[in-house]
Amino acid sequence: MNIIGYRKIWYTISGILIIPGIIALFVWGLKPGIDFKGGTIIETKFSQNTSVDQVKNGLGELQLKNLTVQTTSPNTFFIRTEPITQDQHSKIGESLIKVGENQELSYQTVGPTVSNDLKTKAVVAVILASFAIIFYVAFAFRQVPRPASSWKFGVAAVLALIHDLAFVTGIWAILGHFLGYEIDSLFITGLLTIMGFSVHDTIVVFDRIRENLRKHPSLGFEENVNNSIIQTINRSLNTSLTVLIVLAALYFLGGASLKHFVLLLLIGITIGTYSSIFNASPILVSWQGWAMNRLNKKTAA
Repeated sequence: MNIIGYRKIWYTISGILIIPGIIALFVWGLKPGIDFKGGTIIETKFSQNTSVDQVKNGLGELQLKNLTVQTTSPNTFFIRTEPITQDQHSKIGESLIKVGENQELSYQTVGPTVSNDLKTKAVVAVILASFAIIFYVAFAFRQVPRPASSWKFGVAAVLALIHDLAFVTGIWAILGHFLGYEIDSLFITGLLTIMGFSVHDTIVVFDRIRENLRKHPSLGFEENVNNSIIQTINRSLNTSLTVLIVLAALYFLGGASLKHFVLLLLIGITIGTYSSIFNASPILVSWQGWAMNRLNKKTAA
């Protein structure tokens, strides 16, 4: 199996996967949730059959700004609106009682100042995590045999992570436009989790590359990398599959409030497994090949 030999095909597949999402990000953008734009969210459950229209009509007289009502499970609803006062919260409860007997499951209000702070911290967290991964991988592989470079290992790992994050956020932009999926603090938590899981798989492959470069110095760099992928591919697939089985169970059997988060992990870990095998190591080989060609041209000159 010559995975590295077909790396241009894997690059093409990656491009096909992420381009629609990147277009969606530029055209539609991400739909911010309460954590990032501020607002109030109330989850309530009615004891009898109730529709979204009934809930909206019941709250209509309050003239709440940017009111949206979304069903999460039978007779259970998320009510979203701009930040409200405690008095308005009480009036919402009174209006819902008129619609039918219900129980408030959760109530959360986030102000604009807090949401802007969270937005800044979320961006900083992703950037810092990326740089930390580069430095960690470079340090961990500092004794990798020549002609390989530890910094190339670190940067290749992060480039594969950028591919994963671009795919996931692109999918979320599409889902946000058509299904109303929003980004919140759980979304950022999911991204960081995906980064950790993906780089874990990548490091397993990279570690085998380092071992093979030491054991088989007579083989070419590309051949050693390809052998390393083949030797670790079963482990990567089996590890990811067991995680995906658990996440699938959570998605179909877990609570409605976690569905979007679990779906994010399902998508992210799947694409992360792909990129660890078909992107990270091929990028390393392409970069190494380019560096060697450049060196040869300089030597020849």
